[in-house]
Formats: sequence, C-alpha cells, structure tokens
Amino acid sequence: MKTHWKIPYISTLSRWVCEKPSHLLWIAGGGASVALVLISCGTTSRTMMAPPSIPGATFIGSGECAECHEKVARDFRTADHAKLQAKGKNAVDMGCESCHGPGSKHKEAGGGAGTIVNPKKSPATCFQCHLDKKAEFMLPYSHPLLAGKITCGDCHDPHKGSALKGGGTQLTGKNDTCFKCHTQQRGPFVFRHNAVRDGCTTCHNPHGSVNQKMLTERNSNLCLKCHFQRQMNGPGVDEIQIGSRVHGNDKLGRGACWSGGCHEGVHGSNVSNHLRN
Repeated sequence: MKTHWKIPYISTLSRWVCEKPSHLLWIAGGGASVALVLISCGTTSRTMMAPPSIPGATFIGSGECAECHEKVARDFRTADHAKLQAKGKNAVDMGCESCHGPGSKHKEAGGGAGTIVNPKKSPATCFQCHLDKKAEFMLPYSHPLLAGKITCGDCHDPHKGSALKGGGTQLTGKNDTCFKCHTQQRGPFVFRHNAVRDGCTTCHNPHGSVNQKMLTERNSNLCLKCHFQRQMNGPGVDEIQIGSRVHGNDKLGRGACWSGGCHEGVHGSNVSNHLRN
C-alpha cells in the first residue's frame, strides 16, 4: 500500500507564484535585501581607522621614536592605549605613528612643529577612534573642546597609565581633573554631597549632554537615581520623605530638587546636612 504525503503549504505557494509572476520578484527582492543586511553586519563589525597623513612622510616605526622620546616610550607600556598597539611587522604604522602620523620628516628635521601631528592642537586625531565622543561634543551643552578652548590632553593622558588623569594608582583623586578648572566645587565643605565622593560623572557627562550643566538626567530624575529608597518607602517615614508634606509630588513636578531655594548646595554645604545654602 502506497502512502501519498501532501504538502499543502508548498502547493499553495507554488500556485500563488504561478498565478501572479510579480510575486516572484517580491520574493527575490526580499531575499537579496536580507543577504545584503547579513553581509553588511559581517563586514562592519569593527571600526577601520587610518593613521593621520603627512605629505611626503613615511612610517618609520615606534623604535625610531624612542631614540628621542625615551621616557614617553618607556611609560607607554603602562598606558591604556598600549593595548591597541600591534606586534611584529603590523606595528610599523600602529604604534606612535597611528596617532602622530608617519615620522620620517620629523626625524630628518630633528623634531620641531609642523613635521608631526600633535593631537593636543586638535581633537581630530582622537575622533578617528572615539566617534561617540565627537557626537557628544556636538550636543547643546558640552565643554568648549570644538571651540579650541580646551584639548583632550587637558583631561586625558594617552601615554601613561589610565587614559583618564587621576584615580587608580595615580596620586591624585579621580575628581582632581575636574577640580583643576572647577575650583569652587572642590570645597572644602562641612557637609559634602556623597555623590561628589563617588565621582563627578555620577551626575555629569563630561563630554556633552542635552541637559544644562551637562547633567546625565534632567530635573528630579537625576536625584531619584540614588534617592529611590525614599520614594519607595511611602509617606511619613521621615521629614525628607518623598511623597510627604515636605516632598509632595506636586513640588517634584514643578522643578529640580536644587531649585526654588531647596537643596541648592548640590556639591556641599557649610550650614546644612540637607545641602541647603
């Protein structure tokens, strides 16, 4: 006894294509689109960065740079950026010259400005890899990097240790980089905001933000990232309970916690442990 298997889906699809040949074009086009997406995903898995170019100059390798910049070359072994350095023959243009450009003319001239790329003069070299930071500096509120008033090197050290100056094994604190310019926020304060101890980036994006003061969140949403327990406990727990007569939802809806004469000492206060001035 023979058994005949029927595949209604296949027969229906065949009839659908035969009745309207244009449907075949839709299937072919859709398949090509999917293939193109898959190919794109497979070929753009990493950013391709080309070293800066200097007219007439050629790459000479990091070993040649170390002859004059001995201390920088020695300390670079500890730098975060050293993890990106290629080894062997691939390192010819992926060492010092990947950021400073080919160094033959610089060596021939015995050093000097104009013969090598200096990223401290322009952030363009840094932006070749840090595309996201370039976008952040173009947001409405940012440090004046694009205006040329500061450089990436004011806050970052690409040649030694952590790329962010301060913190870690360095002798300075992680906020000291910010305090070099923002001296008023350093204090000292009798009552210091714990968020400052955790780091300025707890509340601020140092590269740029859509919010004033480069805040990571706007209004009371910023404070509620840390002070969420007071919100969840319900009214009447203590005098600074969110939802009580002191912190009614109507007040939170009218503005930020640091406005209206409330917690204006956001970095610290000398008169109130509730950060009032």
